[in-house]
Amino acid sequence: MRIFHNLNVNWMGMRKTLYILSTALFLIGLLNVVFRGLVFGIDFKGGSEIVLQFEKPVDVAKVRNDLANIGLGAVEVRTFGAETGVLVRTELQEIPKEIYPKVVDRIRENIDLVLPGVPYKIVDSTVNSVTIGFENPDTTNTMIAELFAQGFQTGKVSEELDNKLMIVRVGIADWIKEVLREKIKDNPFQVVKEDRVGPKIGEELKRDAVLAVLLSLVVILIYLGFRFKFVFAVGAVVALFHDVLITVGLYAVLFGVIPGLNLEIDLPVVAAFLTLVGYSINDTVIVFDRIRENMKIHKTMPLEELVNKSINQTMSRTIITGITTLLAVFVLFLLGGDVLRAFSFTLLFGIIIGTYSSIFVASALVVDYAQKTKKKVQFS
Repeated sequence: MRIFHNLNVNWMGMRKTLYILSTALFLIGLLNVVFRGLVFGIDFKGGSEIVLQFEKPVDVAKVRNDLANIGLGAVEVRTFGAETGVLVRTELQEIPKEIYPKVVDRIRENIDLVLPGVPYKIVDSTVNSVTIGFENPDTTNTMIAELFAQGFQTGKVSEELDNKLMIVRVGIADWIKEVLREKIKDNPFQVVKEDRVGPKIGEELKRDAVLAVLLSLVVILIYLGFRFKFVFAVGAVVALFHDVLITVGLYAVLFGVIPGLNLEIDLPVVAAFLTLVGYSINDTVIVFDRIRENMKIHKTMPLEELVNKSINQTMSRTIITGITTLLAVFVLFLLGGDVLRAFSFTLLFGIIIGTYSSIFVASALVVDYAQKTKKKVQFS
């Protein structure tokens, strides 16, 4: 299927104007990154992420209000998947000291509700758990089972038959559960996932993510250097840097400006950047392949004219592939929910900027190199 027959556009004639556009986009993004910064998810900055699954549809705004002032600082609440799922994020990894006594009081209240007047004592407490001792093993086993049924993370300290100690985990998710069970009594729920990432792990992931992108660009440079001339490889990799840096800048530009596009950079976004690199280089290689073919056929044709001819010949394929991919990603962006929004948005914008850079960055740099060095670019 061809949608452009005998297309004759002077793409290279526009390259200097579009160099200015690319530079402007890059500088706008860079200034926003420097002065406004990027917002990272808990994958990179550390924190806790809890996913709650309710039995009935839940009002996310109400959950957000219920958790706003429970002592966990800035708590982010989003829909997760369907309207019965809720994603809760906080930068904290453990219960704050001022909240800890409240959590212990909740445990005491539930013990008194299960077995009123039963004697017990707190044997030990840490930032993550409370150890409670009872007078006999039967009471301990009963209490472990009852509190576990109520949603507490309980267990035995020892598997010995005469064990009298019960350990109760005290974490961010446990405090959130207790608050919501009191606030939303008519809609039972359970915690389906809880992730905690420490600041050190977050820094390692951030470093590894940057290395993954950079190494992918180096490997592409080496591969294209063997497949084409080295100048083609440099043009392609510069175009990839162009795509990634402008897309990253867009995150800083849009955050806090457009509702629904307050996007954080996390591991799925890094995966989207690597996918973008793959898509963009594939588009560039298609154009370069046609340039190489035409060089062998039209050996005396000026390079600028030959590049224009090659881009015009591949434009039908570029448009059809781009539109079909954009449609799929756009549906994902609209219907994928908050979890996939950043991933799909990165691909949505990346496909557009990647197609642009294949023409006006990668191919244009090859033409400028040949004109400035006065060297004839040819393949044997």
